[in-house]
Order: sequence, then C-alpha cells, then structure tokens
Amino acid sequence: MTARIPLIAGNWKMFKMRSEAADLVNAILPAVSRTDYCEVAVCPPFTAIQTVYNLVKGSKLALGAQNCHFEDSGAFTGEVSPLMLKDLGCQYVIIGHSERRQKFGESDELINKKLKALYKHQLKPILCVGETLEEREAGRLKEVVERQVRGGLADVPQEKILNTVIAYEPVWAIGTGRNATPVQAEEMHIFIRELLGKMYSRDVADKVRIQYGGSVKPENIKELMAQPDIDGALVGGASLKPDQFIPLIQFKN
Repeated sequence: MTARIPLIAGNWKMFKMRSEAADLVNAILPAVSRTDYCEVAVCPPFTAIQTVYNLVKGSKLALGAQNCHFEDSGAFTGEVSPLMLKDLGCQYVIIGHSERRQKFGESDELINKKLKALYKHQLKPILCVGETLEEREAGRLKEVVERQVRGGLADVPQEKILNTVIAYEPVWAIGTGRNATPVQAEEMHIFIRELLGKMYSRDVADKVRIQYGGSVKPENIKELMAQPDIDGALVGGASLKPDQFIPLIQFKN
C-alpha cells in the first residue's frame, strides 16, 4: 500500500472576524510547526483569507477556502473565482460540502465544473461526499456516495485525481454531535477507494487521500485515524478552538 500523508483540515464555515482568525492561527501555529506526520490546513471565510495568509506564509500551515465559482471572472455578483483564491495564496478549496448541496442546491454537475476550474489553476480540491440519515436508513448510502463521486469526478483524468482529496462526510454526523463509528467510517472509505480503483486503477486509488468528516473531536480522533483507509479529517466546530483543534493534529502523541 502506498503511504499517504494524512490531511487535517479545519473548515471554519461562517465564523471568525479577522482579529479572531489571527488569534486562532497564532495559537495553533506552534503546534503545526512541531507536527511532521500529517499536513494541516485551515479554511477561513473569504473575508479572513488575506489575514490568515499573512500569518501562515512560509509556515507548515496550508491555507484553503470553503467554496469557489467555476469561472475565472465575469458578471457573477457575490462569487469568488479560483484565480482570485490562488492570488490570495490558497492551496486547497472545499467543494461539494453538504451544506452547499442542501442549502444552495449545488448539483454534481456544478461541483464537477468547480473541480475542473481548480485543476486549471493548480489548486487542490477537497471534494465532499456523504449520505443523509434517511438515505443511510433506506440502505442507499453506497448508491448516493457512488453517484456523488462519479459525478464530481466526471471526465477527470488520472493525473488530476492524484491532487484531489475526497472527504467522506455523512450528513447526519455534521454538527450534530453524532459521528459514524470508526468501523462505519472505514467501511465507506474502503468502498470509495474500491470505487476509485474501478474508475482509475488500484494503484491510483491507493494514492488518493480520503478524509473523514462529521463531529470529529479529540475524543474520537485517534480511533478514527487508526483505520487503514482514513487519511485525515475535515473538521468543523472543533477547528474553531485551539484547545480542540491542536489535539486533532497531535493525534499520534
């Protein structure tokens, strides 16, 4: 099996003013500098990206954004392009988050356009996939996740997929305090990796990082990260507090 470097990424969602963002980054930077077994990224709201970049440039802490448009520029009021995000120093961009899918009606086709736009500018997508509680209870979880993976990666060549992170986030576990058990999470990560093997090759599938997201916290991070196919975490609420986020990036300590 190919060694994969875990990625712990904080999705700050619509939280943190610039001064608060600076305080948070300054609190976690020393811990990140001492961590060499995983990559760490933070994805602040658009308004705080410049502030965060000024603090993280030259450090081991990577910068990401939470969304983007698929065009470089144009008459798209309120949107932010991949080119703008690259100009701000972003390395990662989250796309397809369940909140975007459910609250803003984003389709797999739209997410696929965003993915290809990110590749165009050498930005790394974090492609989110996951089922609702109703879909899981109806036994449709694998059907739903397969549709999202295939739709999001439609017409994506092999050399591009290697720069993609997939985040499996069961919708019923996001912000609810509930989380998939390590066994449930690993089962779906295995399924996604096997699906990538069918779409590309086993060798490619072994190289793609697949994160888990959904109420990740210090109490469950070690057990989750002990699973062979879980390559990090996309963290929501716990990424907003240093005393919660630092233990997540120190999961091997």
